[in-house]
Amino acid sequence: MSADGTWNTTVNSPMGAQKATLTIKTEGATFTGTMAGAQGEQPVSGKVDGATLTWGSKLTQPFPIDLEFTVTVDGDKMTGSVKAGAFGSSPLTGERA
Repeated sequence: MSADGTWNTTVNSPMGAQKATLTIKTEGATFTGTMAGAQGEQPVSGKVDGATLTWGSKLTQPFPIDLEFTVTVDGDKMTGSVKAGAFGSSPLTGERA
């Protein structure tokens, strides 16, 4: 099943649960989309390898930090992790909206 569509995601970070809406449009081995949450909305783009998607993102609020996402799509569920610099990795879960 394709990762295309809208996903309601939750990252269980050291700062608590961070909810966001992720929209994905795949095209071969790449994808584009947006991620909208409490820190605003930003474009995302990354790689597709089978059911696994990877991408990076930079946040400026509440402080500057680079994020590295790795998620696996299984039907209408998404699981993975977000590496947040010195804060380490936090689990990510999502469900198709």
